[in-house]
Amino acid sequence: MILDDDDVRARLDAASAVAWMAEAVDAHHRGELVSPPRVTADLDEGRLLFTTGRWRGRWYGYRSYDSLPAQPGSQVVVVHDDATGAVRAVAIGTELGRRRTGAIGSVAVEAMAPPRSSVVAVIGTGAQAYTQVWALGAVLPDLVELRVCSRDSAHRAAFVEAVRPLTGAAVRDCDSVRAAVEGADVVILATSSPTPILDVAWLRPTCLVATLGPKQRGRAEFGPDLADAAALVITDSPAQIDAYDPPNVLVGTRATSRLVSLGALRAGVVARPADGIAVFFSVGLAGTEAHLLYRVIELLA
Repeated sequence: MILDDDDVRARLDAASAVAWMAEAVDAHHRGELVSPPRVTADLDEGRLLFTTGRWRGRWYGYRSYDSLPAQPGSQVVVVHDDATGAVRAVAIGTELGRRRTGAIGSVAVEAMAPPRSSVVAVIGTGAQAYTQVWALGAVLPDLVELRVCSRDSAHRAAFVEAVRPLTGAAVRDCDSVRAAVEGADVVILATSSPTPILDVAWLRPTCLVATLGPKQRGRAEFGPDLADAAALVITDSPAQIDAYDPPNVLVGTRATSRLVSLGALRAGVVARPADGIAVFFSVGLAGTEAHLLYRVIELLA
């Protein structure tokens, strides 16, 4: 079975995506889902990257994408039957990966956001920001206000109109990061900024900050003060964040020793403190793209 982006948009709903990513996160914590760090092949002007995974007894597979100058390139997700090795399905495009990331983000929001969260700020108006909003409705029934901020006013206006049908909340166009995040229960950073865009002093004391953008030492959309101020520091893939080169921005901060997996949080190994900022480092749990494809084709079989 071969799926393209139109098939993914038509067949994948947010609630199912979030539920399937939650089961993958839990399986990884139990040791059933094997999720090694991504691997790369140098192609001179760029790289070919692979995220691979295996759910024993069900499937194994991978996603491949590139960093070559010709953009945008098409990603490929392939899932094999674990018993026979036969290819079950192939997805070509970018939507499956983006919606996987959005769904994992909402798994984190469900586990880490303050109770009855009603105000969300989204910083960034690209495709990743869109799928974060797409998935939020599955976990935030009390959402009242969605604040949107990015550098380009035209992009902001277009994004506001694009996400309005995804939520019953009021969608507000904010012309500064501070205006967007002050008083927000959840802040989603989805930018490509190599320098910090956020001041911790702007955040409410129980806020959840989820970061999707750069998070390497010397190149990150937030500063080390965010992790140092956090009462809870979570990632979907400790193996991937440890494999960063240059190292991840947490190295050298007191948060390094406190970083735990989203699966551990969901399993109750650690608890969300009643007070204090929580931070989610979204780095991409390998194999979740293949699992999402596996679940989608089960519905179509």
